[in-house]
Formats: sequence, structure tokens, C-alpha cells
Amino acid sequence: MKIPPVLLKRRALILTVTLLTNACTVGPDYHRPSSSESSTFKELHGWKQAQPSDHLLPSQWWTLFNDVYLNNLVAQVQLNNQSLVQAEAQFRQAQALVQGARSAYFPTATATATTNRFRAASGQSVAVSGVRSLFGTALSVAWEPDLWGTVRRQVEANQATAQASFATLQALRLSTQATLVQSYFQLRALDAQKKIFDDTRATYAKTLQMLKNRYAVGVSAKAELVQAQTQLQSIQAQGIHLGVQRAQLEHAIALLIGKTPSELRIPVTPFTSTLPSIPVSIPSQLLERRPDLAVAERQVAAANAAIGVAKAAYFPTVNLSATNGFQSGTLSNVLTSAARYWALGPAALALPLFDGGAKGAQMEASIAAYDATVAAYRQSVLTSFQEVEDHLAALRILEQETQIQQQAVSSAQEALALTSNQFQAGTVSYLNVMTAQVVALDNQKTAITLLGQRLDASVMLIKALGGGWASTAIPPADAIGGEAKWSQFLPIPLR
Repeated sequence: MKIPPVLLKRRALILTVTLLTNACTVGPDYHRPSSSESSTFKELHGWKQAQPSDHLLPSQWWTLFNDVYLNNLVAQVQLNNQSLVQAEAQFRQAQALVQGARSAYFPTATATATTNRFRAASGQSVAVSGVRSLFGTALSVAWEPDLWGTVRRQVEANQATAQASFATLQALRLSTQATLVQSYFQLRALDAQKKIFDDTRATYAKTLQMLKNRYAVGVSAKAELVQAQTQLQSIQAQGIHLGVQRAQLEHAIALLIGKTPSELRIPVTPFTSTLPSIPVSIPSQLLERRPDLAVAERQVAAANAAIGVAKAAYFPTVNLSATNGFQSGTLSNVLTSAARYWALGPAALALPLFDGGAKGAQMEASIAAYDATVAAYRQSVLTSFQEVEDHLAALRILEQETQIQQQAVSSAQEALALTSNQFQAGTVSYLNVMTAQVVALDNQKTAITLLGQRLDASVMLIKALGGGWASTAIPPADAIGGEAKWSQFLPIPLR
């Protein structure tokens, strides 16, 4: 059976386009770089692991601390924090860059309308002499086939960059949440210290009144009275000074939830937050749980694709074009069939021969940038392991210290009670009471400080473990660019 020539040409055109659009892609294909890993965490020995059913951190990890007021504060971070709003906009910008890179797959079409009024030079032989007008319209189509994968590698690089931007948003969200929780616990620790100061001040005031009575009847010396006054005034000053730190923490929390300091007033309440049981996954899972590691890994993928873009610059490029238009000396006849013309071409093949070493330098720069991102990724992995080990050790050691410190608090309070009784019985001087009071106060302050440090270390461990996030939350490459709006394809902006 004989195939008609028209059908042969059509099939040849389809075959040519297929070959051009499926041409080779130069440059290395991406493989996740290897990194140092261990089978277990060294400081996990003796760690009280969570129940097997809770082997992963919840996405709302701050609820583990059982503080309703804290939960309400963290909920406002996602809605109002301006740094997160900025990061979200930067992610949308990265998505738009993916869509922009994809547009290079398609031909470009341009519509033009021209008018010329001219007169031929004297002495030339022309069909029509004198002043002439020429009107024209044309539709031109141009396309550069992606023979060597330049566009594909650029799309790949932009997709990886957009994925890194998405992970950056998640890392910033986790960091902001952790900072808020830490600031909140520091504020509550100050409130607990303030209560200790207030209780101690009330005790000192009673002691001072007792000394005034004893001094009035000549039992106590004036030196003891002055010492008691000094001690009371000192504890009052320390309690007032805590207000400076509390105000600054309250202002910092207001900033994190997107409010001015005047819009937030955190009431003084008892320190009720509890230390949670934190599930710790195996080290290999850490690579899939931390958003900052996902950022570093996606940056490696983008740098790898950039090598392909630089390598493709060594190969020739092909440009195809076609034009269909109308041209006439009178405006009324410009769209008639007699005025129509068409042109295929120019078709151009450009082979770079010499550019002073620019392509070679770009290639070397791309390889060096890739090596740098690989090293940064491996360093981030090592740092992540260190952070987990640090906070595991801190929690374990602080727990041991807390147990001893609670015993010291009990001993100091017992010593103070005994010394006070001896003073009232007249067997010891007031100096002994002052010493016992200072020791008791210092131990109580240390106990509160240790509780704050343990809560802070818990937050930092949760952050180091990724805060319940997983790399599977990153949209895949074919979806990271988002959905293109139909208005993007119009020749005029509609936004």
C-alpha cells in the first residue's frame, strides 16, 4: 500500500519532534551523597524511652508539656509570625521559578504590527516612485529544542531549590516554635523564682520584726537589727530585678506571635509544665526527620543539576522559526489573501568555538559549588548527631543533679529550722540564722534553675530530633512547582 506524501511528511515531522524532545541529557545524574552514621546514640544508654506506641514525636510536640496557655501561644506562631510569612512567600517565589524554567520547553509566539512610510533614494529604478507606505502584520513562532538537556537540568535544579525552600520554611517554623517554648519556660522559671523571693521576703520581714521587739527590750544588739534590715532589702531588690528579665521575655514572645509588646500580657501562674517522655528514633531515621538536613540535601541536588546546565553549554544549539503574515501598501488591503506571505526559518545551528574559557570556568565553578554543598550536607549530618547526643547527655545528667539538689533543699530547710529554734532559745547568734537562710534560698533557686534547664534541654532535644516532621512532607519534583494558573499564559497580566 502506497502511503500518501502528505502523510509521510506528517510522520517525519512527528518523528523529528519526538527525537528532539527526547534527546540526551548531559551531566551527572543525582545520587544522595553518603554521610557518616552510627547504629545508636552513645548517650542513649540509660535513657527512659517512651512507650512503643509513641515511637515518633507528634507534629504538635509542645503539647507533651501539658500546658494549655503554652499551646495557645504556639498556635499563634503559624498565623502571625512575620518571618514565617516571609519564608512562605519565598517558597512561592521558588515555585514560580520552577514554572518559569518549564516554560523553556515550549515555543514562543510573537504577534507584530508594523507601518513604514518612506521614499526611495534618487536615481534608483523603482516600480512606484515618490513617497510610499507599507503596512504589515505577522505571527512568528520560534523554538529551541532541548537537545542536550539544558532545560531539563535547569528545571531539575529549580525543583530541588523549591524543595529546599519548602524544607527551609519547615525548619524556620520548628526553630520559631522551639524559641517560643524556651522563652515561655524561662519566663515561668522567673515566676517561680519570684515566688521564692516573695516567700523568703515574708519570712525575713517576720524575723526583722522579732529582732525589733528583742532590740526594744535589750535582748538583741543593734548590729543584728541592721543585718536583718539589709538582708530584707537585698531580697526585695533581687525580686524586683527579676522583672527586667521577665519583661524582656514577654516582649520576645510577643514578637514571635506577631504582636507588639503592648498587646501581650502573660499572667503570673504556678510552674505547672511537666517534663515529657521523649521518643528517640535510631540515628538513620534522623536524616529523614530534620528539615535542616532536607534543606542541605536538596541544595546538593540543585548543585548537581547545575553541573549539567554548565556542561550543556559546550554543545551546539538549534533554533527553529516560522513566520506567517500580511504586507500591503494600503491599510485596507493588509489582511487580504493577496497580501499574505510566509517563511520557514531562519533555522540556525550554533556551535560555540571560543569564548576565552568562560564555559570551562563555569563548569569548574559548578563542580566546586557541588563539592561545597556535599561537604555542607555531611557537616550538617554530623552536627545533628552531636546535638542529639548533647541534649540526651544534658537531660540524663541534669536528672541526676536534680535528685541530689532536692535532697540539698530539704537539708537546707531542715538546717534553717533548727538554727532558727536555737536562735530563739538564745544558744546561737543571728549570724547563724542569716547563713542558714542564705543557704536555703540559694538551694531553692538552684532547684528552680535546674528545672528550667531540664525543660530547655527537652525542647532542644525535640528540635534536634526534627519536632515530629518527616521529609515525606516535601512535595515530589513533579508537584513542587505547584499548579500553573491559566492567566499566566495570557499576553497581559490579570493579577
